[in-house]
Amino acid sequence: MLIVAAVDRTGPREMILDEASALADAFGDDLHVVHAMSQSTFRDLEMKSVEKTGQTIDIDDVRALAREIAEEAVDEAGVESTAVGVVGDPADAVLKYATNRSTRYIAVGGKRRTPVGKALFGSVTQAVLLNSDLPVVTVTTDDQ
Repeated sequence: MLIVAAVDRTGPREMILDEASALADAFGDDLHVVHAMSQSTFRDLEMKSVEKTGQTIDIDDVRALAREIAEEAVDEAGVESTAVGVVGDPADAVLKYATNRSTRYIAVGGKRRTPVGKALFGSVTQAVLLNSDLPVVTVTTDDQ
């Protein structure tokens, strides 16, 4: 089976990967570290590329950039894993990746927020928790 750890450019990446790695070790599972690049980020990159070079960015290049971000997180945490880049809405892309494989757990990070903050501001973590049919492990920090 598989443990999927979703990482962003910021946040408790090392904490997420430590927890996900511990789960993978405990169950004898492989660990995949996934970074999802949103369509809006893709469009921003594409527009910058068009302005600079006149050429659009190939979606495979965007996927490779997302994989590089996952690899950075892996290198920082020093865990044995496979880095994966996916393109799409982060919550949807992580859930799709995890559900299309034999995934035991999804590990995500988040910040502790007030009830009002949770109601006003959506988050990838919240979307994964609400929409996943798989067990989700959430690693939180005390940042507000």
